[in-house]
Amino acid sequence: MHGFLLRVDEPVVHTFSRTPSFAWNPVRGARSYEIELATSQTFSDNSIVWSTAGLKTPAVAVPISLPWISGQPYSLYAHVRALTAHGPGSWSTPFGFNMRWPVVPAPLYPSYPGLLRWTAVPGASAYSVWIQDPADPTLSKIFWTRTNMADERELYTFHQDPSWTGTVLWRVRAERQLVGKTQNGLPAVSYGPWSHVYASTNPAFATGPLNVLSSVSNVVSNSANTRSHEVMPAFIFSGDTSIWGTPHPLYRVVVFTDQDCLNPVFYGAVVGSPAYVPREVGPLAMPTTVDDETNDQTAFLADGVEPDGFTADGATVHTNEMDKASWGAAKVDLWDSDWPGGRYYWTVMPVDAVPDQQLATKLTAVASAGATTITVADATGIGASDHILVGDAPTTEQAVVSAVAGSSITLVAGLQKPHGIGEAVVRPSGGIKYRDAELMQDACASGRELSFGKTNDPAVTGQSSTPYVSGLSPTGSLVAAKTRAPKFYGTPLIAWQPTLATDWYEVQWSHTRYPWRIAGSGLTASTSALLPLKPGNWYYRVRGVDTLLAGTKTGLSWSDPVRLVVTKPRFKIVH
Repeated sequence: MHGFLLRVDEPVVHTFSRTPSFAWNPVRGARSYEIELATSQTFSDNSIVWSTAGLKTPAVAVPISLPWISGQPYSLYAHVRALTAHGPGSWSTPFGFNMRWPVVPAPLYPSYPGLLRWTAVPGASAYSVWIQDPADPTLSKIFWTRTNMADERELYTFHQDPSWTGTVLWRVRAERQLVGKTQNGLPAVSYGPWSHVYASTNPAFATGPLNVLSSVSNVVSNSANTRSHEVMPAFIFSGDTSIWGTPHPLYRVVVFTDQDCLNPVFYGAVVGSPAYVPREVGPLAMPTTVDDETNDQTAFLADGVEPDGFTADGATVHTNEMDKASWGAAKVDLWDSDWPGGRYYWTVMPVDAVPDQQLATKLTAVASAGATTITVADATGIGASDHILVGDAPTTEQAVVSAVAGSSITLVAGLQKPHGIGEAVVRPSGGIKYRDAELMQDACASGRELSFGKTNDPAVTGQSSTPYVSGLSPTGSLVAAKTRAPKFYGTPLIAWQPTLATDWYEVQWSHTRYPWRIAGSGLTASTSALLPLKPGNWYYRVRGVDTLLAGTKTGLSWSDPVRLVVTKPRFKIVH
């Protein structure tokens, strides 16, 4: 008995990054087979992970996504026995194996401001990202993402100065999530080791006109070369100034199906970074009061709730990062765009945090940098502990009131910038609303727009025109397919290469290639399956299922149909 990933004739190995299939030599007179998978080679009841019986072929596909687990010498064991007319036979010698990550993530280059990228790990279903602040180790945050990219929104949002964003210390580790049920309760999530501490350097935050630059995955799509992405890409932009000439510290990526930017299909979360990667764990817990906004200028924002925002003309904006799938992750992926004919269009919108209510007055005397007292036209309603905004854009700054006497306001700390007579002094109060500073159609009409394609590659079901199929030959030998349309007796085992952004796989089979008439189907968390086919000519196809696709249609692209033949048994009279 041995494990394999794609073909039964692979060299025998004992370490796998994803769930293997198993095969064994056929037993003369066997009516069926029974297999057990356990965490102990004694196969005690409490160590059994998975088992099945009634197998008609000496091969089996395990329908669950086994977690990474390794031991000395092995952490998992499989054995099998045949059931004959005389009853069950002896169990086979246990086949020991480990489930293990093959590599540790490493940084990917080139780098982009505000973006982290790392090498993908075979078998990983997600990644934990640990961002650290080099100036204050107590400021750190861990979150997870399904793709091998993450934006640095924690570092930039409400603090875009180089002391926060210049050097980013980060670590990453691969995760493998258990999909399906085990009999003895293996952990639902398993982890590879944390990487070394990596240091990424960002240039000073770019001011000037807000501009879209590229979308990035394993390919780069920009104005010079529009490309198609297999996963939801990262969006790269620069600048902070709207088409009306005003600077803004917050931004939202929006994706459309039309070049005029009238039909949005994806609203990103509000971030302060010059890069955006959708997160399945949801948006930052954006402040909902002015006091909270002030506090967030000295800390990383936690994950949480982003209140609905508003477009420039008052329509509600609800980020896709707040739309949760059935298992709690946000639906942040896009369906195929029918590339190369179809594509998506995207822009980035400047966003303002607008207080619900405010009191406004003006300076009646010059306030120099470092001043702790300012004089205003009317201080009525302003009191100790109030948070106020001093100055006109782009030199507006926040301050906290210590005391008020007549038209004189004393501040807790000195001003950082000088301000002249007539500049605004505003006391925000109540909640905060997040409002786009422009109309989306105006942003795109100004030229701040790029396009990209989205294509999910189909599962690879074979190599060099030979499918990944194993099973009993018509003469009773355990073999792997060697022709384009192989012949097998009994239940063939099919396998395929994993696809990106996939939670499950769907398999269908039909008697005809065209028209395709579904004779049977099934779902599996593994990358192999047994096909319960009767003798005859058959076709099968495989596709991934991405539960994070927006909408209710979560199936990805089908593989090309694969032909195989299931034969009747051959008998020979022996004298």
